[in-house]
Amino acid sequence: ALFVAQAFGIHLNLAAQVGIVLTGTLASIGTAGVPGAGLIMLSMVLASAGLPIEGIGLVAGIDAVLDMARTCVNVTGDMCVATVVAKSEGEEF
Repeated sequence: ALFVAQAFGIHLNLAAQVGIVLTGTLASIGTAGVPGAGLIMLSMVLASAGLPIEGIGLVAGIDAVLDMARTCVNVTGDMCVATVVAKSEGEEF
């Protein structure tokens, strides 16, 4: 969202930047672990900050590559947590 604001020449004060960080954090917590969900959440953050939704077009071109890495990290994290929980419950894996 900060990149979109800079690209469109929109000045954000500190309160707006903190609001974007908080909205982005809450959006990331509530995001489903599926590929492509990042652009949907970006649209929510842009709308809540009053930034132009057209900025998604600037990010969409490179998001496919970044999305693969995010999905890989998400799946790896889920597997690690499942392994830790299984081990703490005494299950074999």
